[in-house]
Amino acid sequence: MPRTHVIGAGLAGLSAAVSLLAQKHAVVLHEASGRAGGRCRSFADARLGCSIDNGNHLLLSGNQSTARYLSLIGAANALVGPKKACFPFFDVGSGRRWMLRPNAGIVPWWIFHPGRRTPGASAWSHLSALALMLAGPGRTVADCVGSRGVLFERFWEPLAVAALNMPATEGAAQLLQPVLRETFAKGEAACRPLIAARGLSDAFVDPALAWLRAQGAELQFKRRLTQIERSNERAETLCFGERRVRLGADDRVVLAVPPQAAAGLLPGLAAPLQSSPIVNVHFRLSQPADIPAQLPFLGLIGGTAQWLFIRGDVASVTISAAAGLVHESAAVLAERTWRDVAAALAANPASLPPYRVVKEKRATFVQTPEQARLRPGAASAFANVFLAGDWTATGLPATIESAVRSGEIAARAIVRQTGRPARRPLA
Repeated sequence: MPRTHVIGAGLAGLSAAVSLLAQKHAVVLHEASGRAGGRCRSFADARLGCSIDNGNHLLLSGNQSTARYLSLIGAANALVGPKKACFPFFDVGSGRRWMLRPNAGIVPWWIFHPGRRTPGASAWSHLSALALMLAGPGRTVADCVGSRGVLFERFWEPLAVAALNMPATEGAAQLLQPVLRETFAKGEAACRPLIAARGLSDAFVDPALAWLRAQGAELQFKRRLTQIERSNERAETLCFGERRVRLGADDRVVLAVPPQAAAGLLPGLAAPLQSSPIVNVHFRLSQPADIPAQLPFLGLIGGTAQWLFIRGDVASVTISAAAGLVHESAAVLAERTWRDVAAALAANPASLPPYRVVKEKRATFVQTPEQARLRPGAASAFANVFLAGDWTATGLPATIESAVRSGEIAARAIVRQTGRPARRPLA
């Protein structure tokens, strides 16, 4: 029976494997490490004495690929969030709090309500979104919306940093467009914020592995692909060190690995190889905390961190676009971010709790207009090799939704190529 070898058990690889098995395709999943999840996973931290995520991720209810993936693996209820779309913010310097509250329907009348829009910004200034939605491929977010003023500081810059892992002055406008188009532009029902209730692995990884095993997938861990032997524009053999796997005439391969690894395996592959880091700091509090807005997350303005997430007695902060801070020591990062957390939670800034700093130096590709143009599609130069990953041309910035969608796209390409009808549509 023809098989698809999925290389990499990060979220893109898991999505590709799940999508293919849902179409009754045989799958072998190979992972270089001893665990799945890649940059989207949880782990037990001995210092804190609890499980933490390697990074914090905020999703939106309009993330349709993620919703399909979770539904397939039986984890549709693994994400939690408010019943209505709302985004609380806290200005670390002034102590001011506010909440953005989009309305139902596609007409954004919420921007005309002072209690629902960005404080200090006029309703008409919010219409700068129209310039961004019409931006061409060479423009940055700041090229479209400007780089000064209250709305830039309290809305556009936080949104660009969160979605693109880049400052608005550098981030590609065309990558922020689909975030607005698929969520905020569709009204409140599509932009409700969601987080993993019990951690990333519990939501995205463990149910997927259990589902894959139940469906008959073969899972191989600690198996690093070191070379692809090719002939006549087709991959013929997968080399995992000394172990060689000969591909059948109808076998396929999905490379769901970082762009640097993919370029090493497929010489000549054009890909965005520059990386942008993210730093996360997890604090173990002496008791469970509540953010004043009674939500599990809070946007931070004017501090070191941009987002604060609360799960019981663990407070976690995220520093995106962290190129200027990733080389700082863990102690310095913890002290700086704890001041933000303490201000938000009305805690003692001098009483630093136990902490863990997690640095993802290659969290995303550098999402500038120049690097975005290098994103390849699912097809490769070899007829039986396909690409998946949040760095491929999904039409989205490098997010969980992009990673999941890339797996769907690769699976669809294989289904089309093999001519086997899908049991159900993937999109």
